[in-house]
Amino acid sequence: MTVYRERLWAPPALYLATALVIPASLLVFLPISVLAGVLVAIGMYLGIVVLLWALAPTIEVTDTEFRAGRAHLPRTLVGEVAAYEGPAATTQRGPALDARAWTLFRGYVRGVVRVEVADPADPTPYWLVSARDPQAVVDALRS
Repeated sequence: MTVYRERLWAPPALYLATALVIPASLLVFLPISVLAGVLVAIGMYLGIVVLLWALAPTIEVTDTEFRAGRAHLPRTLVGEVAAYEGPAATTQRGPALDARAWTLFRGYVRGVVRVEVADPADPTPYWLVSARDPQAVVDALRS
């Protein structure tokens, strides 16, 4: 049973910013052909939109595991969990980050959740995962 689920969708501003590929491809392809320029511009933008949509990772807590993107961690191996927002999240993503940690960051998501891996055989000390509502992920993992 799913306790918590969140998809890290790109914000609308990113979709608008990627629309700049349209005039750029028109500049390149219009001298070749108007039809080619328009088709390539539309095709490239639609391709970017599909990639942004398809590659948005999912954060999910179920009764048995914690999933972040394609990775999963059994709940029995979840140690201490902590939520960070604002400057504390920036510190966790930067100066406080252990190089051995497994990370799933999205620059447009401000909060992060730190999930300790309680498996002595695993060289990864913790996961650091972007989350829009990090406290809700922590609460779900503690439930």
